Amino acid sequence: MYLAAILWDVKPEIVSIGPITIRWYGILFSSGFLLGYIMMSRMFIREGRPLSDMEPLTLYMIGGTVIGMRLGHCLFYQPDYYLAHPIEILEIWKGGYASHGAVVGISIALWLYSRSRPNQPFLWIIDRIAIVVALAGCLIRIGNFFNHEMIGHQTSLPWAVIFAQRDSIPRHPSQLYEALCYLATFLLMRFLYQRYDARAPYGLLLGVFFVCVFGARFLIEFTKENQVAFEQGLPLNMGQILSVPLIILGGLLIWRAQRQPQAVNVSKTSPLHCSDERNDKHKKVRTVRSTQKHRHTTR
Repeated sequence: MYLAAILWDVKPEIVSIGPITIRWYGILFSSGFLLGYIMMSRMFIREGRPLSDMEPLTLYMIGGTVIGMRLGHCLFYQPDYYLAHPIEILEIWKGGYASHGAVVGISIALWLYSRSRPNQPFLWIIDRIAIVVALAGCLIRIGNFFNHEMIGHQTSLPWAVIFAQRDSIPRHPSQLYEALCYLATFLLMRFLYQRYDARAPYGLLLGVFFVCVFGARFLIEFTKENQVAFEQGLPLNMGQILSVPLIILGGLLIWRAQRQPQAVNVSKTSPLHCSDERNDKHKKVRTVRSTQKHRHTTR
């Protein structure tokens, strides 16, 4: 069993310069924001939204993500400790983040962002943010793998991994299971975005995100060690309990989206709008020619 396992002994730190330490997790976490900025900028250009909004949107996203992830961990996983030591909630450099908290934080941040931008409704912006968040989630789980955290149960499978920084037991690489599922979700959502020509019904992409990401999370949790002691006596751990309502909400969003027409909230400066105008002109020309031909043949 031990001979078949993959030894993972990469240190979480890349380099340390005095009190500053650069870690793989930090690089991957920040890469998610960078790639998200690039992809959202392209979607803004394609759909005719002002690129000047990207800076405030990025600030809302960073704030919503970090605050949501931190509060989610403190309140969902260790409420007794952090309510007794509230000042330690601010010590984000010590780690302790929860993806379910990020969902709440990002949703509130985007709702606040969209309130002053009528041409970017809440469901429109969160549908597109969900695409980049799926990719960011993939990168974060790879970061967890480098950190030797969120490890899986012991297993004898040929792809078992020994996290040498933790112990010498072959375990499920649960972080990579999630990373692959999140990458597949990202690719599916990109396909749907292109398939609907950037006009997917409002809520469809968010619904797909909830069902796929948290459905995968629910199942993969069965391969993972519990994160906190109180989960030992529960039939489902906290990650699974928090995932269930999001999976249900995702299913409702998909059902609602399928009963609605495609979204048409396209700016007049968008290449999509220009393409529609060209298509409308061609249709009108074809209609006029068809009518003239019909009149000629019936004389």
